Amino acid sequence: MIWQGRSRRKPTGGLYRPHRKKRKYEMGRPQTETLIGERKIKLERVRGGNYKVKLVRDKYANVYVPSEGKVVRVEIKRVVENPAHVHYARRNVITKGAIIETEIGLARVTNRPSQEGLINAVLIEQK
Repeated sequence: MIWQGRSRRKPTGGLYRPHRKKRKYEMGRPQTETLIGERKIKLERVRGGNYKVKLVRDKYANVYVPSEGKVVRVEIKRVVENPAHVHYARRNVITKGAIIETEIGLARVTNRPSQEGLINAVLIEQK
């Protein structure tokens, strides 16, 4: 559920009546579901004149390898698991916390690709 503003119910169970309409600065936007494929970004102007770089598709990730202490750019094969939604792994949707399969092994996504324009991940090393 997407939360926009306060509850319409009082603690007693009565209704709060809206005291005004929604304002532009309270606006929400549909989320961008990042998929695997040829790189495609979408620039969206936000409040203050800045831009958000929304990642629509990408096939590479910047993976940090803890044992070597360095970051490598590797190709993403598929999404193994995604705790954000039960069907995201099946549809190969990448969000923060998703576990992706790469050329060098499994990695967990540590940033929000749909808001930052790139995919950063940490390699999950087997003990």
